[in-house]
Amino acid sequence: MRVVAVLGVGLLALAACSKPEEKAATADGAGAAASAPSGPIAAPKRKPGLWLQTVSSTAGSQETKLCLDESTEAKMTVWGQAAGKDICAKNTITPMAGGWRIESECDFGEAGKNVSTGTITGDFNTKYVLKMSTTTTGAKMLQMNGTQEMEMTGVWQGACPAGMKPGDMTLPGGATININDVAALGGK
Repeated sequence: MRVVAVLGVGLLALAACSKPEEKAATADGAGAAASAPSGPIAAPKRKPGLWLQTVSSTAGSQETKLCLDESTEAKMTVWGQAAGKDICAKNTITPMAGGWRIESECDFGEAGKNVSTGTITGDFNTKYVLKMSTTTTGAKMLQMNGTQEMEMTGVWQGACPAGMKPGDMTLPGGATININDVAALGGK
């Protein structure tokens, strides 16, 4: 089960390594050049407060709680531009009917090369759903190679409770980490 939590956090970080998209498709996915915006896409942001995130995969299901404020969301958004930006040769986010399509190709060294595709939908004020398929090749630990399917559902719970600061993530089993501190350890 710990693998599911790590997978969920890892996939969030993977999705967070995106670079601005040069050209976006239209919202209906038609990709008409005349109506496609040029420059970075303004992706939606999750509402500040407490989010209950449920990560489901073939390994099982686990829940985490994440306290967000605007600053943390800007650094660690579902598809932000901070984490891992130098390891991903491809990272695109394009609008589609009802949400966004995510595609990435990232090299994690001994942990292998990941090719991920997915979608994210929702209103980001009350709920969002991230569905991701990641294929890992070339990992030294052979059991890491293969394709993993993951779905993460985030549901807004209200204001963060007393004692929980922005960036705090409560993991299964009750341990709490602060994702702002984890990002700082990565050189950010």
